[in-house]
Amino acid sequence: MGSLMKKLFLAAFLIILNSSSFAFEEVKKLPPLDASYMGGHNMVLVSQSSTIYASVMTTYNRPSNVQLLYKIENKSLALLQTVRDGRLTTIKTKPFNLQRLMRGEKMEIMVDLYSGHFARDGMLVYENIPLTFAKLVYVRELDDIKDSSNQLEYDVIDLKKSYKIYIHKIQKAPSFAHLLHVDLEAGCLTRFRTSSPVPKENELLYKFLNCGTMKPLHYETIDFEK
Repeated sequence: MGSLMKKLFLAAFLIILNSSSFAFEEVKKLPPLDASYMGGHNMVLVSQSSTIYASVMTTYNRPSNVQLLYKIENKSLALLQTVRDGRLTTIKTKPFNLQRLMRGEKMEIMVDLYSGHFARDGMLVYENIPLTFAKLVYVRELDDIKDSSNQLEYDVIDLKKSYKIYIHKIQKAPSFAHLLHVDLEAGCLTRFRTSSPVPKENELLYKFLNCGTMKPLHYETIDFEK
């Protein structure tokens, strides 16, 4: 190997080494996990086609004061059918630190799965089963939220092709959680006025009537009354 080639090889090696070291330093700079996010976490499972998503059942208090949507890695047809065919599917997780998901980690979590709301006469279907949380889709912490108003705002989550999920940006109480899937054919409003800060679900769906094929995923008001 000539002298010039040796120098080029050494320079490339040093660049790769420095890049690896920089990446390692960046990982090390992550602050330690906040222990206040440790615990069991309640979530809703929803489906779009053959894909399952987990959405944190948000509250105003830690450790659940975050709107978070995660893609689930799933190979079980029975699980998919349970989520897709049920009107509401909820899970209670075994204790873990929710900040790990807020940072986008891929992790396996043990859960109890219920048909219906676990705390409102839901039926336990699967006990202590593993779910793989594969990809962070959306996260929003409720640390600086607007006052309750009938002027609503939604964030838009782009999936594949024209598929999108609309997620209501929760306000101060009274408010509500709302997830909606749209196979978008035209532009939809992300900000609009309703008759009250907590409108009926039908009123909300009417606002998206001309957007394309629409599938309601989740609507919750009780947890945001006060």
